[in-house]
Amino acid sequence: MVRTIGSWILVPAALLHIFNELDGVIAMLESAAFDFGEIEITAYTIVKALVFFTIVFWFARFLSQMGGEYIRGNDTLTISTKELLIKLFDIALYILMFVFTLDLIGIDLTALAVFSGALGVGLGFGLQKIASNFISGIILLSERSVTLGNLVEMDNGIFGYMRKLGARASVIETLDGKEVMVPNEDFITSRVSNLTHSSNRGRVDVAIGVSYNTDLKKAHDVILEAAKSYDKCSTDEDYKPECWLREFGDSSVDFLLIFWLDDVQQGRWRAKSHVMFLVWEALKENNIEIPFPQRDLHIKSSAIPLGLPSGEKPDGDDENQHALEDENKSDDVATGNSDTCKEKTS
Repeated sequence: MVRTIGSWILVPAALLHIFNELDGVIAMLESAAFDFGEIEITAYTIVKALVFFTIVFWFARFLSQMGGEYIRGNDTLTISTKELLIKLFDIALYILMFVFTLDLIGIDLTALAVFSGALGVGLGFGLQKIASNFISGIILLSERSVTLGNLVEMDNGIFGYMRKLGARASVIETLDGKEVMVPNEDFITSRVSNLTHSSNRGRVDVAIGVSYNTDLKKAHDVILEAAKSYDKCSTDEDYKPECWLREFGDSSVDFLLIFWLDDVQQGRWRAKSHVMFLVWEALKENNIEIPFPQRDLHIKSSAIPLGLPSGEKPDGDDENQHALEDENKSDDVATGNSDTCKEKTS
């Protein structure tokens, strides 16, 4: 933008000044004016505003970068405090530069009081969501309920690591590598689970079923020792692995293995897979069977005889017998008529 303003305004202005034509062009621009409430705005004012806004904006962005680097280099502050200070510094800086630019181009700030009030109401309705997200971001940074690097789970199922806390939205990197933009308001108005808010310790549950023919006490000890052999398991007395007999299932006796990780960010699924392999190998070595789902089908003989008692006929047999006799009679009559015809012929 600076290059564009320089090409279209500053270079022509320099050329006009060289040829002593700049004063005439300025007078012509000042003659093209219109009233905006109590403020008279000329074409020359608009040109000055473009030039000053460009220069001041570039200078404000430079100060913002310098201030951000200085704040981030302060090791005595937490990450969330640094981000909050950077946002507040940027807001104050751009507001100050905006007011300073209006004063440079000669606009009376007192005349803008009524207009700014009406504009504020309009922006309040139109930018309600943006303002809500911005304020929510400041609340998040000040409360430190969510910080960069936390492992969080949103109420809508988004699960991953906090990678950025922005002015309008935050970025969550899911476990499959996607970066999801989440409005800051969602962290305030919905339920959020922060798995690493106070510590990185996390629990992993593994369900294991064994055969009904198994010595359950032995199976319990084998499963527990297999979990303890995993080097990532927490060794603290309050967070040591535990194994519970959960229920008697349809096809197996079900245990629940619980173990804790000192740093859940190293991978919950990875740790669960390693422990399940260790449990599998331990059960095989001790000849403990993990049954597959099965059903036993018992067929009982019927108390009602399938055959018919002697001398009884099933329903409908009498009718079939009468029909058969009538058919035989018809055949006999037809045969008798045929014989009579032969006699007459002879």
